[in-house]
Formats: sequence, structure tokens, C-alpha cells
Amino acid sequence: MSISMKDEILKRILAANGEAVSGQELADSLGVSRTAVWKHMQSLQEEGYTFETVKKKGYILIGVPNSLSPTQIELFLNTERFGREIHYFDVVDSTQIIAHKLAQEGAPHGTIIIGEEQTAGRGRMARPWESANGTGIWMTVIVRPDVTPQQASSFTLVVAVAVTMAIKTLYKQIEPAIKWPNDLLINGKKCTGILTEMQAEADCVQALLVGIGINANQVESDFSLEIANIATSLRLEAGEEINRAALVASILQYLEQFTDLYVKEGFASIKKLWEQMSCTIGQRIEVTTLRGRFEGIASGITDEGVLQLTEGDGTVRTIYSGDIKIL
Repeated sequence: MSISMKDEILKRILAANGEAVSGQELADSLGVSRTAVWKHMQSLQEEGYTFETVKKKGYILIGVPNSLSPTQIELFLNTERFGREIHYFDVVDSTQIIAHKLAQEGAPHGTIIIGEEQTAGRGRMARPWESANGTGIWMTVIVRPDVTPQQASSFTLVVAVAVTMAIKTLYKQIEPAIKWPNDLLINGKKCTGILTEMQAEADCVQALLVGIGINANQVESDFSLEIANIATSLRLEAGEEINRAALVASILQYLEQFTDLYVKEGFASIKKLWEQMSCTIGQRIEVTTLRGRFEGIASGITDEGVLQLTEGDGTVRTIYSGDIKIL
């Protein structure tokens, strides 16, 4: 990931841990003029960073914006591969669209595309996803696992476990529950959606494009009337502002860990964790699929992540994809 001069200046000020950093020292060490440093400092202030200027000593960082810039994410990142290349946008139509293009161009395993705002965010079945500026986490991760296309069908469930673990690690007062196959709910309301798309040949996965949309810092008035009764945010549930960059870094750490496990041992090794976090298993549900509508008890999932639905007459129906309503 290439670091801009502005980001390099910010990294050095952050590394000072509250001590003053001389503008002249920055200029000399980076091989630029004092005027160039001042211009970059002005740009950082416009992004929401606040500094105290101490005469004859330099700049002291006193305030950091809640942004998803690469520099902010790097502060918390503890991975080997995931998040080591970041494509960051203030506004983007869809991180998923950009990820498809970058994956075809050879973007490495673990690359992320992230935006402060999406103008054409979407979920499963091309449903729109509200992606307002600065409120959530709207990102796509390019994953290149050594698995077959058939094995990859369960990867969305792996991602759901990783995101749930990340949220619970940072915000212990929140208890997300996974609704098969791709939603996270808190107290019955949706806070996260996952969309996994694939670039593959007949027997080889080229890339999985993992779109993750998380309502992080919305307040009630941020939700449209259409979703106000069914959506929530981490902030509403935790009772505090969410540090989005820290959460992204935590998600990437768990995603790297569980992806490695999934490639090595398959979904069966993660299945028990998924079941513990699920709000679907054991519930009476209605499933709408391309083949029709079915009702019964969600009795379990297979080692491939396929849902098992036990109908009233004891028939066990295998559900590969569909919309679920918990009755």
C-alpha cells in the first residue's frame, strides 16, 4: 500500500504519543519544504484532526476523527495479509463493484476496498443497502482461498463468525446473533449484512468478494421509515460511539484467522462456533426459495453450511439459499 506524504506526516505525529513534533524536523526528514508540511497539516485539519501548535516545539495531536482512512486502520491492524492493501474512498458507488475490477486485475489476497459512503450499496438479490456518510462500515475484502467453488459456498458463514467475534471482542455488552445465511441481528434487529460473490473457473476459485455492511454509528433518526423498525446500529445497542477503524482491524484479524482455518480444515471446524452464535437453529421459520415457500423447524446445518429444515411431517428439506422469516 503506497503511503502519501500527508499520511506519512500523520503517522509520525501519531507515533509521538502526545509529544510535540517539529515542523522543521518533519520537513527535513521527509525531504520537503516547511510550506509543504504546513499545507498537509491544513489538509489533515480539514479531515477532522485537531492539533495544538506549541511555539518553538511544533505540533501536538489532540483530536482524531472517527474515520476509516488507511492510516487510522493501520493503527489497530494486527494481521499478516488482510488489510495490508487498502483502497479508500470518501464516496463510492459500491465497494463490491470496485472489488470485482481489482480482483480481475490481480489484487492480492486480503485487499480491502472501503468507503465512507456508498451511493449504490446493495445486498443479496440486488436489494439496496443504505450506506450514509461516516456512519457505518462499508467494505469489501478480496479473499483468494485455495478451495473449490463447491467448498466456497459456505464462506459467508465463516465471515459471519469472524464479524460476530470482532464485535463481541470490542463491545462485550453487545450480543450479535447470526441469522442464516448472511445477517447479524441484535435484539431481533438487523445491524450487519454480508454479501459474498465469486470469480471462479470450473474447478478453481479465483477470488471471493466479501462485502460487509455494518450499521455502526447511526442514531434512530438516520434510518429511513422503511427500515426504522427492523434496523439497528452498534452505537444504539452499545450506548457509545463505535471506533470504526478499530472494528475494521478486529474484523480483518478474525477473518484472516478463520479463513486460514477454513482452507486448512473446511467449514466443519468452524461449524460449532457458528451454531453457538446462531439465532436460526431450533426456531420455527418460513423459508422462501426459488422452488417455493416452506415452513418448519431449522434443525441444523451440514458441514457444508447448508440449512436443514424439518417440516411438520418429519421431512427434512435441504435449503441451499433463500429468505428466512423467524416465526
